[in-house]
Amino acid sequence: MKATGIVRRIDDLGRVVIPKEIRRTMRIREGESLEIYTDAGGEVIFKKYSPIGELAPCSAQYADILARNTGFPVLICDRDHIVAASGMSRRDYLDRRITPELEECVDARAPYIRSQDDERRVLPTDGAPLCAAGVFPIISAGDLNGAVVMLEGENGQLPQDMQIKLAEVAAGFLGSQMEQ
Repeated sequence: MKATGIVRRIDDLGRVVIPKEIRRTMRIREGESLEIYTDAGGEVIFKKYSPIGELAPCSAQYADILARNTGFPVLICDRDHIVAASGMSRRDYLDRRITPELEECVDARAPYIRSQDDERRVLPTDGAPLCAAGVFPIISAGDLNGAVVMLEGENGQLPQDMQIKLAEVAAGFLGSQMEQ
């Protein structure tokens, strides 16, 4: 754990303010949920809550099936990190922070599908060897929770209509799983 040197008092309602610098650095947005942990040493730890992270085993299986059936590498991310990867070297992606460009695509709440003449290259993580060919937001009960990301194929190949539909179905399925 890293000390910040910032000290805050608890108010009469039991609240503590998380400084703006830390919220910005950790990408904590207004209205987001935090999990609270304690340890035997008396430390209280706040961790960003990830509903997609709760579905990690299911997400990994769905990513495997989707990658196998479409022939394209697939990532599943929450709003900050990659939680599942299939169809490529997982160590290049898994548990890594998403790029601001991918975060922007997810935050748009609409599918992003790259076309052949699209100059924009959305890398899922810094230094990733492949860029996103499609980003499909995972929405549950109106809340944006992450995305299914289909990466470009060999030689920059882009997905066709059927592969895009399968990725949209995956995002819809994962969104519905979070509602249960």
